[in-house]
Amino acid sequence: MNLPERVRIVEVGPRDGLQSETALLSVETKATLIERLAAAGLREIEAGSFVSPKRVPQMASTRETLARLRLSSPTRLSVLTPNLRGLEEALASGVGEIAVFAAASETFSQENIACSIAESLERYAPVVEAACAAGLRVRGYISCVLGCPYEGEIAPRQVASVARDLTALGCHEISLGDTLGVGTPLKARRLVEEVAADVPLRHLAVHFHDTYGQALANIFACLELGVAIVDSSVAGLGGCPYAPGSSGNVATEDVVYMLEGCGLETGVDLFALIDVGKFISERLGRESRSRAARALLAKRARASRAS
Repeated sequence: MNLPERVRIVEVGPRDGLQSETALLSVETKATLIERLAAAGLREIEAGSFVSPKRVPQMASTRETLARLRLSSPTRLSVLTPNLRGLEEALASGVGEIAVFAAASETFSQENIACSIAESLERYAPVVEAACAAGLRVRGYISCVLGCPYEGEIAPRQVASVARDLTALGCHEISLGDTLGVGTPLKARRLVEEVAADVPLRHLAVHFHDTYGQALANIFACLELGVAIVDSSVAGLGGCPYAPGSSGNVATEDVVYMLEGCGLETGVDLFALIDVGKFISERLGRESRSRAARALLAKRARASRAS
């Protein structure tokens, strides 16, 4: 095995997670969520997006949320910015990183952003160029890397081609997203091996949804190859509003529990993180999707009753 000693966790709950929730949360709640995630040790947080509020109403208050933040620890905040107008908002908000989003499926690209993969890359080129010129890091997301709701299974070579093109635009890191959560460990390994032939492994992150309960197994399979960057979402928030049948992201609590159990460093305080997941789940009016959080909270409750 080639397990990394330390794993960087990119927390995507405040953007990718909340954008798929039906409840519209207050600016105060979203800012508190980000502040508490940072206090728990998460140093890279996807804080929001500057997109059309008609398409993603949950992200309409990103500017106000960022302005409200009071972070006590060094934390890199990123926002999704699909166009130059969004980039202007990002620059004005003082974030250190932006993200652009492409798909590995032509049909999904058309359904999601109404253009082909090639056209999406053309749209992003001036955004990435301007962001890099302004000193921002740029992350490239690729969706549907292991399956598409319209086209079925996606060839790893197609994913590698998009990853190579995003890197050529200037993206410093590529996040491989299993949007439907259909991946299994061997398929995830083969995908990473294929993409790593075009993009250095150190620049690859994995982003798994847990629709079929495979996310942790998929992550571990990729860690064995040397991948050291994992996207996850506190309390398992979110999914994809454009992918019918998909469920939430893998829960950050479950990822941290697994990594700590394997002796890998994350820098995250698991118990503080569990409390953050409890906080946001209560605000959303539902139970956390994290199995580790539910088990440890139940254990805590039993201990409290016994004392």
